[in-house]
Amino acid sequence: MSKSNVLFLCTANSTRSQMAEALLRKHAGEYYEALSAGMEPMVVHPLAVQAMIEVGIDISGRRSKSVKEYLGRIALGHVIFVCARAEKNCPYLSSPLIPESWPFEDPTACHGTEEECLEKFRMVRDQIEGRVRAWLVVRQ
Repeated sequence: MSKSNVLFLCTANSTRSQMAEALLRKHAGEYYEALSAGMEPMVVHPLAVQAMIEVGIDISGRRSKSVKEYLGRIALGHVIFVCARAEKNCPYLSSPLIPESWPFEDPTACHGTEEECLEKFRMVRDQIEGRVRAWLVVRQ
């Protein structure tokens, strides 16, 4: 049985979509091929790496990817936007799929101390994990 491809999209593919990809792999990697991409790819944020390591997932070797790397090249079973800006500005989707919207706060917008910002990354990570788990329950 082949796995259904799930593409998580955000603006930079540096935090939220990376976390969602990794968390789906952790919880249901045997059933879904988790992918992530962005409209304007940047490097994976170091605080995202740190927040994920704290829950036993290492995303330090991941790279940010453009949505253009996937569209028209693979069959997508699910497209999930994890940020409102990307959803609003994505001109690329011409798929018959109806994308899902899971807008999470952008932790990279934090302007506090490093510890305060790390706490924001943890909060968003935990929200994403809760949403991934709930999404999987509906599909069982």
